[in-house]
Amino acid sequence: MRFSTRITELLGIELPIIQGGLAYLAYAELAAAVSNAGGLGQITAMSLPSPEKLREEIRKVRELTDKPFGVNFAIGDHGRQFSHMLDVAIEEEVPVISMTGGNPTPIFTQLEGTPIKKLVLVAARKQAIKAESLGADAVMVVGHEGGGHLGRDDIGTMVLIPQVVDAVSIPVIASGGIGDGRGLMAALALGAEGIEMGTRFIAVKECVHASEAYKNALINSTENDTVIIKRSIGAPARTLKNGWTDKILEIEHETPTYESLKDYISGEANKRYIYEGLKEQGFGWAGQVTGMIQDVPTVRELFDRMLADAEKIRRKWGTQK
Repeated sequence: MRFSTRITELLGIELPIIQGGLAYLAYAELAAAVSNAGGLGQITAMSLPSPEKLREEIRKVRELTDKPFGVNFAIGDHGRQFSHMLDVAIEEEVPVISMTGGNPTPIFTQLEGTPIKKLVLVAARKQAIKAESLGADAVMVVGHEGGGHLGRDDIGTMVLIPQVVDAVSIPVIASGGIGDGRGLMAALALGAEGIEMGTRFIAVKECVHASEAYKNALINSTENDTVIIKRSIGAPARTLKNGWTDKILEIEHETPTYESLKDYISGEANKRYIYEGLKEQGFGWAGQVTGMIQDVPTVRELFDRMLADAEKIRRKWGTQK
């Protein structure tokens, strides 16, 4: 099944499927696998310790694929400076930069005069309109079902996507609660021109940095096994539910300050869970789509299944009158 949307044309990809930034997990092996399978893989800049490490990761991607890929900047990363990291991405002439979790204006300014495509993750119609006015080439719109950081309004993907499609003229990429070909076709039916998946790309073989315990937790969890943390400090985010997140919610109820929470919501706590599988000593991001994850395929196998599902739906639509 062939796809031709403004997203495939904009990014030079075969399938309108984008891999999310995935803090501490989105590195060369995963990004290259997604790009080689026809989508847009990404590496996560702000999880790397230095600009030179980012340069190494970009070059490693290029050793593994000759297809387009992106670099994601989580610009709300507790005040970390990203300009030197962005300099490296510009010098290496990466095709796509995506921005999540903060004001993208400084990145737009730094990218002026470059041919790099700019994608902005938003969680509200107002944010999408703002991103378009700044010069975004497309917006990735995440609904309340998604994993990791979300918007402050509890608006689901099915309601949010059509609103944003009606509000902007640039292409819209749907995110949140999508993990198979049915989700892809539903997003297209809502007016989106591509999808972004995060949680589903953790449970693939090429996500080599994710522990088996993390992947198994995704397989064994249902849609009821996630929880929103950090809402009290204005940064709601969805994670798998465990004893550690129970403690986070307890602190949020009693002393809802960043200082009280910082040791529990830190990158180190995240890495203990996702790298070492210490499930009661940290946390792992996950969206409600975890309830649909039942195995750990290769990226290619996942895409083949998604395309088969999409083709069945297309044929079904074609026979209806």
